[in-house]
Amino acid sequence: MKRLIVLLPIVVLLVGCGGDKKSDNNASGGSSMNCEIGGDKSKADLADLDPNQTNSVVVDTSKGSFTFELATKISPCTTASFAGLVKKGFFDGLTFHRIVPGFVIQGGDPEGTGMGGPGYSTVDAPPKDTQYKKGLVAMAKTQAEPAGTSGSQFFVVTGADVGLPPDYAVLGNVTDGIDVVEEIGKLGDPNDPSGTPTEPVKIDKMELRTG
Repeated sequence: MKRLIVLLPIVVLLVGCGGDKKSDNNASGGSSMNCEIGGDKSKADLADLDPNQTNSVVVDTSKGSFTFELATKISPCTTASFAGLVKKGFFDGLTFHRIVPGFVIQGGDPEGTGMGGPGYSTVDAPPKDTQYKKGLVAMAKTQAEPAGTSGSQFFVVTGADVGLPPDYAVLGNVTDGIDVVEEIGKLGDPNDPSGTPTEPVKIDKMELRTG
């Protein structure tokens, strides 16, 4: 796995890791959808999400809880994969390993280093007009991977508009608890683009809710 470093216009770095190298494997998920799976297909267990319902993820952290609605119509494979990982308890006990104030909070790495992932990847290229504004949740990837490649690492935008290119698969938008996201977003050094948190922030549990 390679660490991603994307240079932004304001000289801020986004670090993340997607999945493993692309393969020709396919997997089913959602409404009879075919998703291209890279890496180890046996590790992928995509959830069956109804795009006509509201599918949300509640994130309980050591600093409080926030909720984001999954963008099932924009990113069907990404959201099905993420929901599958949530149902497995993949994220429970992990941390936000990267916090850059005014930019993003990033988690979902089982190694806690920015190098880990679930062992597989999916792809949902984001719309060309995607804007990464406060409260948007998206997936990190390596610089070499195609636009929209996703593993398990995700980030929540904490800046008004961080100016990222439309390369990162859209996972959803925060619908509740943006104040918690903002508080977590303060626990970093604005002069440290690597984003080492000033104190640990743990993801106690994630829960998938549909209704």
